[in-house]
Amino acid sequence: MEDDYQFHPNSTLSTFRHPRLRGDDGMSGWLCSNCSNAVFLQWQNHNTPAGHHPMTIADKLARYFTSRGCDLPDIAILQPADPFLETAGEDLRRRVFITGNEHGDALCLRPEFTIPLCLYHLAEAGLKPRRYGCLGPVFRQWRNGRGEFLQGGIEDFGRSDVVNADIDCLADAHGCLEALGAGTTHTLLGDQSVFEAVVAALGLPQGWQTRLVRAFGDEQQLATHVSRLTNGASKTSSSMESDLLALINAGKVAAVEKAVADKMATASLPVHGGRTAVEIARRAVVKARLAAVRLDKAHAAALKDFLAIDVSADKAAERLVEFERIHALDLGAAKAGLIERLARLGERGLPLGSFRYKASFGRKLDYYSGLLFEIYVDDNLQPVVGGGRYDRLMTLLGSDHPVPAVGFAIWPGRLAVSGDAG
Repeated sequence: MEDDYQFHPNSTLSTFRHPRLRGDDGMSGWLCSNCSNAVFLQWQNHNTPAGHHPMTIADKLARYFTSRGCDLPDIAILQPADPFLETAGEDLRRRVFITGNEHGDALCLRPEFTIPLCLYHLAEAGLKPRRYGCLGPVFRQWRNGRGEFLQGGIEDFGRSDVVNADIDCLADAHGCLEALGAGTTHTLLGDQSVFEAVVAALGLPQGWQTRLVRAFGDEQQLATHVSRLTNGASKTSSSMESDLLALINAGKVAAVEKAVADKMATASLPVHGGRTAVEIARRAVVKARLAAVRLDKAHAAALKDFLAIDVSADKAAERLVEFERIHALDLGAAKAGLIERLARLGERGLPLGSFRYKASFGRKLDYYSGLLFEIYVDDNLQPVVGGGRYDRLMTLLGSDHPVPAVGFAIWPGRLAVSGDAG
């Protein structure tokens, strides 16, 4: 495959042409914006008669986006890197292609559309409700495989009717797959807010609640935290740690601060990470107190039972109510919100029989705040669509006011690999 990008002089957007975007299956492609005033990807079989213009992946998605009231903005491929580095999870940060300009600004090749669309929305629409459709190449470093692939999706910003927006999001994700002629779908559901409600109901200190919430979506890290809460952390033989722990356990915070300062001075240790001895000591106090927290057997069993919930979506409401009853916990509005969404999905005509609710399903990103989903097609082990609610992201990107946000990404290449669309 060649990576010779050429500017297309007749393009209505400032995009590029990429010969032989996919060299397999006897197909080639070009990216331009001459069709439908949107990013255009043409899959052209070498045996197609000259002049024939078949309906393409981009044609189908652009038509669907337009029918759903989406704006189709031109999102630059070269993006400021800081918004991604500061808000995206570690999994994305280490895969971003970083470069810079002559002014020293950090730039990156667009690794996804959500953050650029949020920045575009804040600049162009502010607090006004707006829907956006997007389609084009995104760039991430992978150990195996290409660093470039096609991504599309819909992002819905500013809607106060969040339940309807969530249902529209899931329905549109399935609508896109239907428009592409996808095969049998299987949808996995999770909910960040329900997990946070469980953690809050356990009565843990805020520090532990934060740790567990940040680990949601990383089953190994979450299991480690749960093990520490139930069994305690492994002890070390450090004399400094044991001295500090003795002072901390005695409640002598001032003595802890003095001990840290003395030991740093004796060892000629520099200030670590810009923190003073007092700040380091106070952090040690917080960590020690958190390490001393234990979940009683009943609450530990409740957390483990919740994370083990994995049922068909039509059984999820019943299972959550049963969970509350068995463990005498109240999940409040979070549970009620998920149950309402599940009921509305059925009313919308979506195939609830192919939906599954898995309580431990989450994403390793701090800004997700509610319903999460992935859609699989046929026997493909990779999700073809992923989405959810992320009401925290706009404020992380600089908005003075919270902006409700929900959306999804679709990866047509995964459909093409399984032969479901083209």
